[in-house]
Formats: sequence, structure tokens, C-alpha cells
Amino acid sequence: MPDLDRPRAWLLTMDDTPQSYVDLDDPRHLEFEYVQRLAHVADLCADPAAPVTALHLGGGALTLARYLAATRPGSRQRVAELDAGLIALVREALPWDAAADLTVEAADARAWIAAVPPASADLVVTDVFGGAGGHTVPAALTSVEFLRLAAAALRPDGVYAANLADGAPLDFARGQVATAASVFPELALVAEASVLRGRRYGNLVLLASHRPLPIDDLTRRTAGDPFPARVVTGDRLTAFASGAHPVTDTNAVPSPPPPTGAFTV
Repeated sequence: MPDLDRPRAWLLTMDDTPQSYVDLDDPRHLEFEYVQRLAHVADLCADPAAPVTALHLGGGALTLARYLAATRPGSRQRVAELDAGLIALVREALPWDAAADLTVEAADARAWIAAVPPASADLVVTDVFGGAGGHTVPAALTSVEFLRLAAAALRPDGVYAANLADGAPLDFARGQVATAASVFPELALVAEASVLRGRRYGNLVLLASHRPLPIDDLTRRTAGDPFPARVVTGDRLTAFASGAHPVTDTNAVPSPPPPTGAFTV
């Protein structure tokens, strides 16, 4: 019998920062805007409802993995999450569907992706934040060398997606676009207009692939979100990253921390 007194929707926070939102009754319910955008990518990365192989670097409470398991039954998913304590907490308090082909490992994301069999994934998602308070993208996951590892894990028509965070003057985001452009021929950046203009700190989703991305469908979906986003591609994305250079392991730095109070609940 289910415990009727136990909450079915959970907001997981770390150091006062919202980290994951999980609805145990409805894994399709996505509370955070950037997760909604990643879900659009998951929806469009293959034929509707077809199972895929997805690799998640950073797991949190597995919100996106749960969504993908619900929308693409039979998908094979592997998750690398550095925090073993978090994995244990999620297993105990927020168990996922035992029927899903979903494996979670306590592992360093970069070392883990380096060991993945080549050309084995349809989707690679990077959503890793570390440092004090878990607020910044680790430097090791921002370089050309790292993106080459992610690209090697993808099948020829696979899609890479990364959750980034930045604020004015958006130097980190511009550098990440330049870095991805040195590895992948097809790119897109998805974010709210206020973030793209540097008016506030926020999330940006970077997409990359060796095949054309579903830009029209993605644009329609993000425009209809509760907090509409813009999809930047082509010449506009080139202009956005103008003056930025690809990041390498020798000069990689973490993303900038958010301003005080940016993500407090």
C-alpha cells in the first residue's frame, strides 16, 4: 500500500539552491524551465516514442531521466553522478520505476564519459554543477577535450545537450559556443531573452550535433513554454560568440557563480 501521508512531489535543494523537482506520480511534470528545454531536446532527438540510449552526466534526482523513461519506454539510460550520498538519498526517498532500464553510478563525469563505448548513445546530456554550494559548471567539463569525448560517445546522428549558467557579460556562454563549434558543425543555444541580453543571470541550454538540429520544432516548443525561450542559431549564434575562442584543458575555468540570492527558494 502506498504511504498516503508521504509527499509525492519533491523539491530537492542543496545549500539553498533548487537542485531537482520530482513528481513521483507524473514524471512528465517538469517544474524548472531549463529542464523543460532539455525535455524538448529529448522529445526531438529521435522519432516520437522510439527508445533511445541516453547518457546523463550529472543526475540530481533524475528528473530528466524519469521523463525520458516515461515518454520513450524501453530506452536505455546511464547516469554518472559524483555524489554517492545523493544517489543513496534518491534511491531511498525518490525511487524510480524499477522497470526502467536506468542505471546510476557514483562516478566522475569526465572519467566516466571517456570510458563509454564509442558511437553508443543517441543523446548525451551534461548537467553538472559543483564548487562551493554546487553553483558552477566544473572547468573539466568546459573544454574542447571534454567535448571530443562526448562527441565520440554519440552515434553519427546523436545530439549533445548541456545546461549552462551565466550572466553579463556572458563570456562563459560565448566561450562554450566557440568550444562546441570547434567539435560539432551544428549548434543552437536556448535561453530566455533577458538572459541572452545579459539582463539577468540564468540558464542557457547548448545543443550540438553532427546532423542538422530540429530547429523549427524546437523554436515552436520553447516559444510556447510558460517562460518562453529563444533558439539562437546560424549567423546570430556566430555573432553572439564573436571574439570568443575555444576553451582547452590548459585554460578552462568554472562558470561564474550566480549573484547572491539568484537561486534561493
